[in-house]
Amino acid sequence: MKTFFALVFLVIFHLSKCAKILGVFPMPTSSHYILGSALMKGLAEHGHDVTVISPFVEKNPPKMGSYRQIELTGFLETHEIETERLKQRSMFDMEDVNSFLVLPIFFYIIGDVTEATLKHPNVQELLRSDEKFDAVIIQEFMNEAHKGFATHFNAPMILLSPIGACAWVNTLVANPAPTSYVPDAMLSYSSQMTFTERLTNTVFHFYTHILYHLFNFPKHARLYNEYFPNSVPFYDALYNVSLVFLNSHPSLNQPVPYVPNMVDIGGFHINPTKELPHDLQQFLDDSKEGVIYFSMGSNLKSAEFPPEKRDAFLNTFSKMKMKILWKWEEDVLPGQPKNVKLGKWLPQQDILAHPNVKLFMTHGGLLSTTETIYHGVPVLAIPIAGDQKLNAQRIVNEGFGLSLGYKEISEQTLTEKLDELLNNPKYTRNAKKRSELFHDRLVGPMETAVYWVEYVIRHKGAPHLKVAGVDLPWYKYMLLDVGVFILVVLLLSLYIFCKISKKIFSLCSKSKVQKVKRS
Repeated sequence: MKTFFALVFLVIFHLSKCAKILGVFPMPTSSHYILGSALMKGLAEHGHDVTVISPFVEKNPPKMGSYRQIELTGFLETHEIETERLKQRSMFDMEDVNSFLVLPIFFYIIGDVTEATLKHPNVQELLRSDEKFDAVIIQEFMNEAHKGFATHFNAPMILLSPIGACAWVNTLVANPAPTSYVPDAMLSYSSQMTFTERLTNTVFHFYTHILYHLFNFPKHARLYNEYFPNSVPFYDALYNVSLVFLNSHPSLNQPVPYVPNMVDIGGFHINPTKELPHDLQQFLDDSKEGVIYFSMGSNLKSAEFPPEKRDAFLNTFSKMKMKILWKWEEDVLPGQPKNVKLGKWLPQQDILAHPNVKLFMTHGGLLSTTETIYHGVPVLAIPIAGDQKLNAQRIVNEGFGLSLGYKEISEQTLTEKLDELLNNPKYTRNAKKRSELFHDRLVGPMETAVYWVEYVIRHKGAPHLKVAGVDLPWYKYMLLDVGVFILVVLLLSLYIFCKISKKIFSLCSKSKVQKVKRS
């Protein structure tokens, strides 16, 4: 009987802690979904009742807690059509696109995704319901109108940034980011910037803020007012952020300032190592000389390399004793060497965990970079777009890999880079050191995330974590009024000084003239 009552007590205690949490992850790209689903599944496994808005359907929902999916039907099909249309210009050509042009393109594309999410029938049904949520978690990716989900359900708002601290996150929580040593995520600079780089970084910083305030915010304000007409004013909702989760960690990213309601949870998506499929397990086990794992991620496809780049890889690999495991999206690879094994989809985390994997060739996306650091594997980064160039620069700076620009790919450059990485033990040592720093935490990243979500719920949005800067108009936050006042005072002082000097000079001149006349 005592056991029965103890079980009843535990059930009641568990239910009393259960929170209803809404997750909004609308981007139709798998890398973004991996992060959102990992967080929401982690919360469900800790006993919470979660609802997820996403174009993807989770094939393996957690057994613990409650995991409900609101599918954005049609999103993936539309994304595939747009991708096919864009294939007239290869994704690899994105390397040439100027960062100043990329930002407006992002605003346009993500604005369409934002509106399509809000007007989707399944989302509208949710908004018309009487449901209540204790917290709303929104993937932050320039989709500002989605802040309305938190105000609509009168719940604390938590943002999940797919990268670390960046312009579109810092603005919302008044987080400082000195342009002298914090490069923008769209630029490929290190913290040790030259004068020209600091100048470009500063100009890009102000350019980003101008675009946000003059274009992106007004655009999303119109969407917000249309789909959440009875909510609080847009700009009140925009800055009402209780917490920001950052997919970053000092072992992965440059240390930068954080305000109190920003929390690192980089690596939270990484799962315990699982057993590999039999053919992969045997391939890796039998590769005593070592394996190079090669993947360009989920958006970039190796099969779309132009022939001259593909041949450079094939010629280089064919001369190596090591085996290569290559994520290749088609059935056939023309000229495939005997030491190369292909896979349309490969369990990356479990492959990197195998001791015979000696090197990871990657596009340098943050998820891939995180996973290789987790397992301590050196890297050859081939960055193309987005934050990949910034990640590649950090890989080089921290000494656990090298970077090779897309235009520089040739049999000679590949051979030189691979020889250096495979024969110089410092890269493996540095990769292992990075992995050690990654794992040396008080608690794991998922446990950290769950704690802070529950903390925000317990403390009704945790307003005590917000800095006063979020309540200041932009001109006050940037001290423009103070700067103008000081400039006016200086100019006025200079004017008075010039007037007085002129007067004194005039008086002195008259005195001299009078002395001359008297003499």
